[in-house]
Amino acid sequence: MGRAFEFRKARKMKRWGQMAKTFTKYGRELAIAVKQGGADPETNSRLRAIMQNARADNMPKDNIERAIKKASSKDQEDYKEMVYEGYGPGGIAIVIETATDNPTRTVANVRMYFNKYGGSLGTSGSLDFLFDRKSVFKIRKPAGFDPDEFELEMIDYGVDDIGVDEEEVLIYGGFSDFNTIQKQLELRKYEVLTADFERIPVDTKEVAPEVEADIEKLLEKIEEDEDVVNVFHNMR
Repeated sequence: MGRAFEFRKARKMKRWGQMAKTFTKYGRELAIAVKQGGADPETNSRLRAIMQNARADNMPKDNIERAIKKASSKDQEDYKEMVYEGYGPGGIAIVIETATDNPTRTVANVRMYFNKYGGSLGTSGSLDFLFDRKSVFKIRKPAGFDPDEFELEMIDYGVDDIGVDEEEVLIYGGFSDFNTIQKQLELRKYEVLTADFERIPVDTKEVAPEVEADIEKLLEKIEEDEDVVNVFHNMR
């Protein structure tokens, strides 16, 4: 699962290559988090996590604070989280998470992308069975870190898998356990680098090289859309 996450993270960084576009997307996520849980990161764990991710992607502190202040004002656009699902070429399942102030525009664009590149837009929830929703955290690996001891210690709080390399630890847990895991990591003074929600494919599907090329074109087109936040698929 770690490799799958890192691959998708690399795609996100490629998609968010332009700094201004990156900050705009984080601004939308911050606005939604403030609307849902308030502007205080101490009591809003989702806001705290997005702030961590934004800092990890070099979003200046002033930009983050301005986005939160704007989200608390009457001038803030009303962004909604919308999820779209469909099948690409070769029957590859694709789930698209968006943050939009105009769902009519967004769904029209997403439908157009699927139609143009040989896919089809499905109904909401139709692909849920193909993905596991996970809380995913990346922490700095501390000196003397014992993976087995850590996993045993955190299993009661919802952690069900970890991946370890020389400098970082990738932690997977239940979708509904996000707040609990985040709190336990903070209590134990781990340096949380990023915190996010992922849709991990239950199984992956292999396609022919020419079909893979068509799917990549579709994914790139979807990811270019300014309303798109995350894209998940089950292509191997």
